[in-house]
Amino acid sequence: MKSRRFLRLTIFILALAATAVYGYGRELHLTLDDAIAMARVQSVEAASALDELRAAYWEWRTFRADQLPELSFNATAPSYAKQYSSYMDENGEYSFVRTNTLQAHGELSVKQNIALTGGKVSLSSSLDFLRQLDGDKYNRFMTVPVALTLDQPLFGVNTMKWNRRIEPVRYSEAKAAFLSATEDVARLTVDYYFNLLMSMENVAIAEQNLENASLLYKVAQEKRAMGKISRNDLLQMELNEIEARSALTDTRSSLKAMMFKLRTFLGLGEDLEIVPVVPEAVPEADITYGDALERATANNKFMKSMLREQLEADYEVARAKGDLREINLFARIGYSGTDPEIGGAYGRLKSNELASVGFSIPLVDWGKRRGKVKVAESRRRVSESRIRQETLNFNQELFILVERFANQQAQLELSTRASEIAAQRYQTNVETYLIGMLSPLELNDSRTSKDSSRRDYVTQLYKFWTYWYQLRSLTLYDYSGRCDINADFEKLVKNM
Repeated sequence: MKSRRFLRLTIFILALAATAVYGYGRELHLTLDDAIAMARVQSVEAASALDELRAAYWEWRTFRADQLPELSFNATAPSYAKQYSSYMDENGEYSFVRTNTLQAHGELSVKQNIALTGGKVSLSSSLDFLRQLDGDKYNRFMTVPVALTLDQPLFGVNTMKWNRRIEPVRYSEAKAAFLSATEDVARLTVDYYFNLLMSMENVAIAEQNLENASLLYKVAQEKRAMGKISRNDLLQMELNEIEARSALTDTRSSLKAMMFKLRTFLGLGEDLEIVPVVPEAVPEADITYGDALERATANNKFMKSMLREQLEADYEVARAKGDLREINLFARIGYSGTDPEIGGAYGRLKSNELASVGFSIPLVDWGKRRGKVKVAESRRRVSESRIRQETLNFNQELFILVERFANQQAQLELSTRASEIAAQRYQTNVETYLIGMLSPLELNDSRTSKDSSRRDYVTQLYKFWTYWYQLRSLTLYDYSGRCDINADFEKLVKNM
């Protein structure tokens, strides 16, 4: 289904490009589906949604990279120092000595975050070189062929563990937000499209009314010449023609404005005349509130956002509790060697071990850290209350939308039939008036009814498609195709 849509859009864009190149066929008959397909690719709103998706994608990639080993190389080559440095002799007396040295350092390390404990482990190998340039000149090498280091916070919050819970939800929320944004682009396209369509319908109605008014005025002039109608009736027919001309001028001006807006939204050239096609066929769908709520709960960005905010509130409480005391374990084991020759530095190895436990426990802080815990817990309760209220509001909005959509399908059927009846009635009344069996007031009434019915039909179509894409945006479900709305996010990001 997606491939067919893509092929259709590609053919449409190529045809549009050919029109621009060869300079003919400036009138473009545009369906609603084609307009939506173009808007999802070319509109500014679609580009903005893609940019937000890209930012979220790289945040997700950064998070995943934090879970993988990091290989790094650090070096200082060279480091030159010619200066006085303090020196303490064996009697504990200080003096200053002159140094003139050249040093170099290199270290290769592999670091890995430990998601289970929140610590970090690293395996490293380093080489240091020192050359004395004054006096008794000599070289010295120090090596650490292998060293294993562990840096582990104890009793504190495990930030990595919380990130593993929060970040997947955040990225899932971003993907749902992108899909909803594409459906919102479609809904916005419906607004622009039907504004133009209504303007074009108004022009067509005004042109037809002017044509009929001119014909009736000519007939009235002939009847007046034969004394079959009063002067008042003749003046009424003339007034109808003048009003019809004025209405046509207004509707044409409005049409130009609406066409400019749609062209700008779709990124089309200003010399292109868009002719919107009335979308007579509409999808049929029996949507219940329970089904829509189930889809929205599984797919909608709002539900994912609520879950993320709850997790973040829980994390803030855990972090505040972890800050009540700080205890860190640092341990390092390995081997090292030193020698005037680099080979000897690797051959005469000795154990190199270091372990330390540092802690910070406040004895008297006047309740500051406990207060932070209480603040975090209070904010979590506020967040929970707000989430419950927003969930109720969301469910209510969805329920109302489902009811409106169900009612709109019936309203559309009724307005379709009403428009057909009004058009037939007006045409019959025109013929009846021409043979002198209908008054001008009755004719005007039937014309007004016909125009109103046609406008109401277009309005009901507009409401139907608006509700349709609102439901798609909230549920992220295609009720016509019976499948979830999805996208190849990796391909979308890589194509940007």
